[in-house]
Amino acid sequence: MDNYFLDELTIENETKIVLLVMDGLGGLRIPGKSGTELQEAHTPNLDQLAKESVCGLLDPIWPGVTPGSGPAHFSLFGYNAFEYNLGRGVLDAAGIGFKFTDRDVAARINFATIDENGNLVDRRAGRLPTEENQRLCEKIKKNISVPSGIEFFIEPTKEYRSVIILRGEGLSGQVADTDPQKIGVPPLDPIALSPEAERTAAIFKDLLKQIRDILADEPRGNMLLLRGVDKYKHIPSMEKRFKLRSYAIANYPMYRGVAQMVGMVLHPITPDIPSQFKAFQDTFQQYDYFFIHIKYTDSRGEDGDFDAKVKVIEEVDQQIPRLVEMNPEVLMVTADHSTPALLKSHSWHPVPVLLHASTARVDEVDKFDEISCIRGGLGRQPTLNLMGLALAHALRLKKLGA
Repeated sequence: MDNYFLDELTIENETKIVLLVMDGLGGLRIPGKSGTELQEAHTPNLDQLAKESVCGLLDPIWPGVTPGSGPAHFSLFGYNAFEYNLGRGVLDAAGIGFKFTDRDVAARINFATIDENGNLVDRRAGRLPTEENQRLCEKIKKNISVPSGIEFFIEPTKEYRSVIILRGEGLSGQVADTDPQKIGVPPLDPIALSPEAERTAAIFKDLLKQIRDILADEPRGNMLLLRGVDKYKHIPSMEKRFKLRSYAIANYPMYRGVAQMVGMVLHPITPDIPSQFKAFQDTFQQYDYFFIHIKYTDSRGEDGDFDAKVKVIEEVDQQIPRLVEMNPEVLMVTADHSTPALLKSHSWHPVPVLLHASTARVDEVDKFDEISCIRGGLGRQPTLNLMGLALAHALRLKKLGA
């Protein structure tokens, strides 16, 4: 069931809602460990909060479906992920503050390394530092030639990742990725996924050929891989839909992009996890809804580093009192998806959630983890439901009907 009816039921008041997202938090047990990363972590503050909350499990999109970060976050914010499944290009560009028009198509790019035969040696160009990324983007800007009627933008985001935006009439986002997801083979051609995308795919193909020539003398970043091509479209803001003045404390472009797309004000990038929680405390009086995003639980899971993911969880746990002491009417802790170190990737496994509020029916869960939370009062349900629960517990929904 969709949740558009919430738009008509939402009312304004002075209550505060806080959502802490530990990216990729869900995990799996590995040999030599007695539980998941979250079970292995020492989390006295999260466990105490769980004892005082109503808990459950969330399926980010649908049982068995492994979500990308974009759709999973749209679900967390109360937006149907199938309708608002924007490509990473649009989200990353939004995350660095790019000003879109309705004539724009964006692609996320990886700088990559190819050998003399054109085969991929490294899909991330040795994880180029951001400063080198900036230099390569400037080199491309100075030397690229674009068709008449098309504007070309290339902007660095972080490390080896950048974005390309094409602006012009009749462009389409229905273009396939050029990343083959493996080395030892050449990059794929940008293929049109619909007839109306043929021209856009041809433009990308010509640009990539030029870029390969421009970067031919580079030792590492000598090729680009296109990912997540999509056309920009307007999304109604959280203020319009839910009457929430919203604030995002997130450091990575993709997550800042999703937040920007739904109308959140972005906090400046912070240097570490404690700084994110301080930023929340400093801005608490100014907004109604706070999104705090922790990236490194996901990063360590993708690295396959079980112990490092445990340490990140424990670091976040130390900051939980800073959320509690501000006494928001609703405080939620969850994840966008699971990233088990065992799999080194996103997975379909549901994620734990706790909802702390004076209006909540506190259950008997006494530990915040994937196994304990299924015994909670929220049971297991889609992430899309979380926004309605948050609004209700914050007394921001009126009664439906007489």
